[in-house]
Amino acid sequence: MSILDEITAHKRQELEELQRVRPLAELKDCIRDLPPKQGRTFTDALSAAGVSLIGEIKKASPSRGLIRDDFDPAQLAAAYQRGGAAALSVLTDKKYFQGANEYLMAAKAACSLPVLRKDFTVNAYQVYESRLLGADCVLLIAAALEQAVLAEYIALAAELGLDALVEVHDETEAGRALEAEAPLIGVNNRNLRTFEVSLEVSRRLAGVLPEDRLKVSESGIKTYEDILTLSELGYDAVLVGEHLMSQPDPAAAARKLMTGVS
Repeated sequence: MSILDEITAHKRQELEELQRVRPLAELKDCIRDLPPKQGRTFTDALSAAGVSLIGEIKKASPSRGLIRDDFDPAQLAAAYQRGGAAALSVLTDKKYFQGANEYLMAAKAACSLPVLRKDFTVNAYQVYESRLLGADCVLLIAAALEQAVLAEYIALAAELGLDALVEVHDETEAGRALEAEAPLIGVNNRNLRTFEVSLEVSRRLAGVLPEDRLKVSESGIKTYEDILTLSELGYDAVLVGEHLMSQPDPAAAARKLMTGVS
């Protein structure tokens, strides 16, 4: 069993328990009382000229363990905004990444950037929950979802006023994202079965993804030279977590990563 299989199996069990405590009908009732989402969408934030930064707020990971001791989502969100990030990604998975829904809400309240809820979406319940938490975008991992479900969740997110970042790892998954008409596609350079990371994945898939899709390169991005390479390959944004989270000053690290200037 791969780590992705393990995580999604646990996530389904977790959701069964959660829905007994708070049924989907209750979530839907709460969402009806929310005002329509306003301001820049997640997609809007990544549409500027050049490569945009999605700064990730991540306390820990299965491969790395604890990444940052002084973990304060609000302070990190404000730091990323000062450092020039266009958007945020916040881990909310508890068991494997030491995340929490509260981290997303705290980050959202501390800045004006649109926020991706980074979690393992395996049930429509999570899409509704993301809207209630204040997220602007949800993560849909192609490898974790059947094709019909992937298309269904993209449509549901749009119906709720959310964008969907569809994450792919190879040519087959990229083709599935295109078939599902995903406007925002993330290429994860990390193999979720072996945890090996290589920017060669983004290089290879750049030729598969058409220009009319917003393209995000994720994982393993550490230098300004990486940004230049990905820009030349046609990527619109990068999602960077562990590199920035491990720096003493995330704002300064973000500026240096994106500009090459300390």
